Amino acid sequence: MNDGTGSREPTSPGRRRFLISTALSGAAPMMGRIGPAEAAETGAPPAVTPGAMPTMAISLTVNGRTHRLDLDPRKTLLDGLREEIGLTGVKKGCDHGQCGACTVLIDGRRELSCLTLAAAAEGREVVTVEGLAAADGTLHPMQQAFIDHDALQCGYCTPGQILSAIGCVQEGHAETADDIREYMSGNICRCAAYPNIVAAVADARARMEG
Repeated sequence: MNDGTGSREPTSPGRRRFLISTALSGAAPMMGRIGPAEAAETGAPPAVTPGAMPTMAISLTVNGRTHRLDLDPRKTLLDGLREEIGLTGVKKGCDHGQCGACTVLIDGRRELSCLTLAAAAEGREVVTVEGLAAADGTLHPMQQAFIDHDALQCGYCTPGQILSAIGCVQEGHAETADDIREYMSGNICRCAAYPNIVAAVADARARMEG
């Protein structure tokens, strides 16, 4: 310590030990981190960045094609389809399973891709709106019915509406207009094109079953 005359008092042994232990404890985490190059030389495992998550290899079958990906195991099917495969017809709306814009078909049944982990879809058949048309460009009956009945306005919810409608028909829940309204209620249309959507689903059901 400075006594006011410019000279310093010698540090006491107890204070010296405290300062040394504090310096060592602060340096210990830094000394314990070993980078990849050092790890290769010493044989020690490289340090893992806090918060980092290792990836996992998965295989997704989407629209009849197999995609082999290395993904964060926490990644949703929605983000995997959009960011990794480039299928942006799957829309991110609420990201909480409340609007239906991200609906896809998995093994023929409609599911919300924002609530489904990509890894959970491995070994299953995923269909997005990009996979509905025939190879010659002929639209799926549900796609054509939405056009014929003008069952869209801004179009953002339309891919999810169409896939949910196909699932609704295949589940046997589109026999009446009331059934369609009930079993399509999870798909929100902010433009309120609901009457035309109901008409389109009823029309497409007849085409699909006929």
